Amino acid sequence: MSRIENNKEGANLIFGWCRQFCILFFWRFAGYFRTFYQTLTMTENTFPVYNAEAIVKFYRTEILTGQEAKQLTKGDLAPVPKPETVQTLYMRVLHLLYRFRPECHSMVPMLENIQYPEYHESATVIMSVYTRMRRFLPVCLVYDFSLNDLLAPKKQRTLTILSAIMNFLHFRKQRMEMIMEKQAKFRADLDKLQTYTRGNLEAEKKIELLTTIPPEQQAEADELAAALSELQATTMHEYQEVNAKNDSITEWKSRIAEKTQKLAQVKVEVTNLKEDISSLKSQIVESPEELKSQMEKMKENVKNIKNSIEETDERVVELQNMIQGVTQAEAEIQQMLSLLQDLETSMNNTKQRQEEGQELMAQYEKKQKELKNLCAEESQLKRALAMKLDKEHKQNIRRQKKREMKEQHVQEVLGQCNQIHQKREEMADKIQEISGETQQLKAKMKSLRDVCSKETEKAQALYDTLSTSMEELHRRIEVHIAELKLNATNISADF
Repeated sequence: MSRIENNKEGANLIFGWCRQFCILFFWRFAGYFRTFYQTLTMTENTFPVYNAEAIVKFYRTEILTGQEAKQLTKGDLAPVPKPETVQTLYMRVLHLLYRFRPECHSMVPMLENIQYPEYHESATVIMSVYTRMRRFLPVCLVYDFSLNDLLAPKKQRTLTILSAIMNFLHFRKQRMEMIMEKQAKFRADLDKLQTYTRGNLEAEKKIELLTTIPPEQQAEADELAAALSELQATTMHEYQEVNAKNDSITEWKSRIAEKTQKLAQVKVEVTNLKEDISSLKSQIVESPEELKSQMEKMKENVKNIKNSIEETDERVVELQNMIQGVTQAEAEIQQMLSLLQDLETSMNNTKQRQEEGQELMAQYEKKQKELKNLCAEESQLKRALAMKLDKEHKQNIRRQKKREMKEQHVQEVLGQCNQIHQKREEMADKIQEISGETQQLKAKMKSLRDVCSKETEKAQALYDTLSTSMEELHRRIEVHIAELKLNATNISADF
C-alpha cells in the first residue's frame, strides 16, 4: 500500500509540474500574442520615451541604492533587457511609491485547498509584481501591461514602460515640491496670524490704557473738562463781543470819513469865502448901509463858521477820544486774538488728538474685523487640523491594527512556511524514496525493454519466416488454381 501511495504522490507531483509548465507556456504564448497585437494597434504615447542612458542615470540616482545602483548598466536594458533587472526595478518602484518591500512579494499567503503549495512559490513573486504593476501603470498612462513584460521583456516596450514611470515620478516630485511650498506658506501665514493677534491684543491694551482714566486722576480730568467747557463758553462770548466791537469800529470809521469829508468841504468853502471877501472888498461901494448889511452878513457868516469850527473841534476831540478807545480796544483785541490763537492751537491739538483717537478707533475696528476674520480662519483651520488629526489618529489606529494584523498574518505565514518547510523536507524524503523506486522501476523497465526487444526480434524473425512461407503458400495456391483452370478448360474442351 505504501508503494501504491508513493506512486500516486509521484504521479500527482509529475502532474503538478506538467500543469505549471502548461500554464507558463500559455502565459508566454498569450504575452507574445498581446505584444504582437500591441505592435499592430499601438498609438502615440502622451509622454516622452527616453533612451537607455537617461533611464539608467535616473534610476541609479532616484530609485536604486547601494550595490544595485552601481551594478545597473546600459547593457541590462539594451539591446536585450534582462528579466531579473526589470523585475528588480519594478519592485523598487513599488517600494518607493507604496512602501511594499521586495521581500513581501514572496510572502503572499496560499489557499488551503491547493495541494503542494510549495511548488507555486516560484510563481508568487512574478504574479505579485504583475498584479501590482497592473494596478499602478494605468496611473502612468500605460494600460496594456502584460506578463510577457516581466518574463521576456523587449527593448522598446521596456523603455516605454520605464519612461512612463519616470514621467510619473517627475510629476510626483513636482507636485510634492508644490505641496511643500504650500505647507511652508501655510505655516508662515499661521505665524503671521499669531503675530497679528498678538499685535491686536497689544493695541487693545494700549487703547484701553489711553481711553481709560485712572481713578486718582478722575477728579483732575473732570476739572479740566469743566474748565475747557467754561473756556469754550467764554471764548464764544468774547468772539461775539469782538465781532460787535468790530462792527462799531467800522461804523465809527465810516462816520469819521464822512466828517473829514465835511471838514474838507467847509475848508474849501472858507477859502472860497475869503476869496469872495477879498474880491468884494475891492468892489465894495462906500455906502454905510450896504457896508453895515454886508458886515452883518459877514459877521453872521463868521459866527456860523466859528460855530461850525467849534463843533468840528468838539467832534474831532470826540473822535480822538474814540480813536484812543479804539486803539485800546485794538490792543485788547490783539491780546484776545493771541489768547484765541492759543485756544485755536490747543483746539487744533485736541482735534488732532481726537482725529488720532478716531484713526486709532478705525484701526482698532479694522483690526477687530481682521481679527474676527483671522479668528474665523483660525477656527476653520483648527477644525481642519482637528479633522486632519482625527483622520491621522484613525489612520494610525487603522495602521496599528493593520500592523498587528500583518504581524499576526506574518506569524501565521511564518508558521505556514515552517509547516511548508517541514512538508517540503517530508516531500524531499518522499521524492528521494520515489526517485529510488523510479530508478528501480527504470532498471526494471530497462530489463523489460531488453526482454521486449529480444522478444520483438524473435517475433520479427517469426513474422519474417511466416510472411515468406505465406508468400510461398499464396504463390503455390495461385499456381494450383492456374493448373485447375487449365484442367477445367481441357475437360470442357474434351466434352
